[in-house]
Amino acid sequence: MNYPVDIWLRGTDYATTRQITDVSEATAWTDADVESVLKQMLRAMDRERNPGGEERPVFLRGFSWIVNPYDEGGVVLAIELQTGAAIAGPFSIDRRALESMVTRVMARRGSSSEVH
Repeated sequence: MNYPVDIWLRGTDYATTRQITDVSEATAWTDADVESVLKQMLRAMDRERNPGGEERPVFLRGFSWIVNPYDEGGVVLAIELQTGAAIAGPFSIDRRALESMVTRVMARRGSSSEVH
């Protein structure tokens, strides 16, 4: 499945929408799927900031994240870092389940991310 990710970069007054691709239906997600979504969100932000640039490594650290309910149903996953923010979704998955998966993924990666 493909999911939209809205990207806002600091210093701009607009957001752009990109796609997270090749991810299974959210109700069947594993920790590996959540890791893929987070990395794709970070890569989308980097591509937006450095169009046409070389693909750089992605590290799951140095950002804050939150899972929020979406008005029309499901949840969104938002990340924020010094360069901007990205919000992906909505995903049809329980908020607590997604929060638990993100927490596990971040802990395995030795991240210094904050949960709000």
